[in-house]
Amino acid sequence: MSNRVLGIVPARLLSTRLPHKPLYPLLGKPLIEWVWRRVETMKILDHAVIATDSDKVAEVCKTLGAPVEMTSPEHPSGTDRIAEVARRPNFQDYKVIVNIQGDEPLLNEIHLESAISLVRDESWEIGTCATPILDNDNRKNPSTVKVVRAAGGKALYFSRAYIPYMHDAKPGPEDLGREPFLRHIGIYAYSRDALERWVAMAPSTLEQLEQLEQLRPLEAGLRIGVAVVGEADPGVDTPADVVRIEEKLSKIESLDL
Repeated sequence: MSNRVLGIVPARLLSTRLPHKPLYPLLGKPLIEWVWRRVETMKILDHAVIATDSDKVAEVCKTLGAPVEMTSPEHPSGTDRIAEVARRPNFQDYKVIVNIQGDEPLLNEIHLESAISLVRDESWEIGTCATPILDNDNRKNPSTVKVVRAAGGKALYFSRAYIPYMHDAKPGPEDLGREPFLRHIGIYAYSRDALERWVAMAPSTLEQLEQLEQLRPLEAGLRIGVAVVGEADPGVDTPADVVRIEEKLSKIESLDL
């Protein structure tokens, strides 16, 4: 099998906090368009597609010239949707599969590359990223997923709680902005075997408690490598996120004029 990389952007309409999220307008353009325009320029990917079960999403993507793979509406997660696409005969030649979140219009290619490199050289079965937490509000926010890793980069645990807990005091400015206080970035690169093992497993106890899917392979003993990267913009989950992201996109567009 070649060392080629397949990027898959899972996009579904069902969202509890932001209705019809892939089609939600940012500066007049659907969110999925912003994400795809970012993805299609990434040289680290040998090929990229959008995976969806929605005809509406597919129609929008086709107008962008984005390759679309229609998937089952029964998938409980984006990872299952990605696995369905990766199994198809025309994608069997790709060794590394990458889950590119469909709600991150400011995704940085260097972050994606950091996760892919962990799997590409076969050091890890799954690769992901983290960035330093910069303030205590984010550290305490359950929407901010934290990760702690071993010295060699191995993921030890992911949590919505503020981990690691500082026993004698709360972290100050001199503590935050570096390890061990890290925010998880939802990028995943998988070896083909690891992806199949992940989706074959039933949801785990910790996964269900934390509502964090990545705890399933971690509990099962799969090796997840975590690359620490520079500052990263969070994705779009709420109307407040839309306002924040629109401000940044507006600045980027004005620079491109």
